[in-house]
Amino acid sequence: MNQTWTPPKNLKISDWADHYRKLSPESSAEAGQWRTDRAEYQREIMDAFNEPDIQRIIFMKSAQVGATEILLNVIGYYIDQDPAPMLIMQPTLAMAQAFSKDRLATMIRDSDKIKDCVKDARSRDSGNTVLSKKFAGGNLNIVGSNSAAGLASRPIRIVLADETDRYESSAGAEGDPISLATKRTTTFWNKKIYMCSTPTIKGLSRIETAFEESDKRYYNVPCPECNTKQILKWKNVIWDEGKPETAAYACQECGSVINESKKQWMLKHGEWIATAPKSDTAGFHISELYSVWSTWADMAKNFLEAKKQPEMLKTWINCSLGESWEEQGDTVEYETLLERRLNYDSTSIPEEVLIIVAGCDTQKDRIEVTLTGFGRNYEAWVIDHLIFWGDPNANNVWQDLDAFLKKRFKTESERIIPISCTCIDSGGLSTNQVYQFTKPRQARRIFAVKGLSVAGKPIANKPSFVGKNKAVLYGVGTDSAKEAIFARLTTDVDKTTLHFPSDVDEEYFKQLTAEKRVAKFIRGRKSLVWKQIRPRNEALDCLVYCFAAIYILNPNWDVIETKILTGDKQTIPKDMKNPSNRQRNRQNSNFANSWKDI
Repeated sequence: MNQTWTPPKNLKISDWADHYRKLSPESSAEAGQWRTDRAEYQREIMDAFNEPDIQRIIFMKSAQVGATEILLNVIGYYIDQDPAPMLIMQPTLAMAQAFSKDRLATMIRDSDKIKDCVKDARSRDSGNTVLSKKFAGGNLNIVGSNSAAGLASRPIRIVLADETDRYESSAGAEGDPISLATKRTTTFWNKKIYMCSTPTIKGLSRIETAFEESDKRYYNVPCPECNTKQILKWKNVIWDEGKPETAAYACQECGSVINESKKQWMLKHGEWIATAPKSDTAGFHISELYSVWSTWADMAKNFLEAKKQPEMLKTWINCSLGESWEEQGDTVEYETLLERRLNYDSTSIPEEVLIIVAGCDTQKDRIEVTLTGFGRNYEAWVIDHLIFWGDPNANNVWQDLDAFLKKRFKTESERIIPISCTCIDSGGLSTNQVYQFTKPRQARRIFAVKGLSVAGKPIANKPSFVGKNKAVLYGVGTDSAKEAIFARLTTDVDKTTLHFPSDVDEEYFKQLTAEKRVAKFIRGRKSLVWKQIRPRNEALDCLVYCFAAIYILNPNWDVIETKILTGDKQTIPKDMKNPSNRQRNRQNSNFANSWKDI
């Protein structure tokens, strides 16, 4: 019987997805057949891969816009229609494995067109693993950006780099992971390099830099009333005072109030418009304002919550608007902080304070301590800064500190508040003494901490057990903590998020502002690092440890306020008595996502 071979249809990626892609129930609220017209802005991003003049596709985006699904559609298309060696990069190896198991595997399983192209990894002759997939005419490797071995030299035609702003600055000692991956495509005339990410800090964002080098396309949608096409901007979202659920969009041309129900129509009739000269790099930027999985009301609610804290606002700007965060300045003048002192002190604490924590910095002849109170939305009141003189390698100073940490403090209404958590720096000359002091006092939530000066580290990391006595040691993301503190000192959004008592002096503020962030090139990439500009910075270090203490506690403010209203003298709930165990079980998240724990 004669058989005639028929070449595959000349489909674009969006066409392929509309015909053959199935959404999996495990990862989609809308399982079943893929429909590009559900979110029309996705079409041109996918089809850019089919443009012969385009080598790089850049997608700078917010959350909730279907970026992962776009990535999966691209993979499915190349497996079926245009087999090639592909490389998928995730920020870490763990994320690479999770992507493969949770998203890629289910897509292959549920999409009949490619199900038989990639054999089950459990098959003895499949040649497939979690991180490596083989199919006729090509292969797919999934790597973490921090793995130099995963980026070793082998030809790759299609590079798909996901969440690039979360990549390490260097893959081991080999250099920038994006550059390493790109070099592997040099032998292919029809190579494609895709970068997708939520941006982070202006000037440091990989995705923003790449977008600025592209033709910079924005999705323009028409007004249902005047038909003027425009880029959706947050400044045009309006709602009734105190009622974010009423959020709507005001046309920038005619001022018509557009309800959420019109969004789908606007998206269907929108178009991408390039704002820079044509190049071989197609750049796309879109925000959550366009999302069909989120509403303008959702965004308004989240914004009102985020603006209560500068560090939360940064996350909202990155993840909802898809824009980079611009730092407010290199440093803070201590003179301006003197004017922010309020009329309270340690003898009469503001009523809004619900929890008091302590941060301790060890020096060769003293231990310095800052007391800080926290309330709703992590609003903070510095209560006092004290010095306990004495050699930390001797016992006397530790006895004095121990007695102090047992003190209780009164609010203006005579409500009693103990010190609920204490973090003591173990990175100085008295490491063993810190471990010896904290170990028997862990039930009082007195912990050793060690600074981790690495960008992106959570303020409070998972604990470890150190020393001969197996003391609990928390790693502290000092860069993230300083970032949070200085955001409260410099931002114009709300300068009431960090307060100071009347009795702290000029020297305290000099120490608090003793560091600034400066640009530095590390392994060829621009980074921001903290540089000390004054000889003493103990006040800043102590406040960093206070922030670590409150993040270790991770308090439930509703529970605490309920206890206060009911007259319960135990301010801290019982389930917070052993946070070392709780912390071990908590998901470790970076600073860009830490607001979710609040």
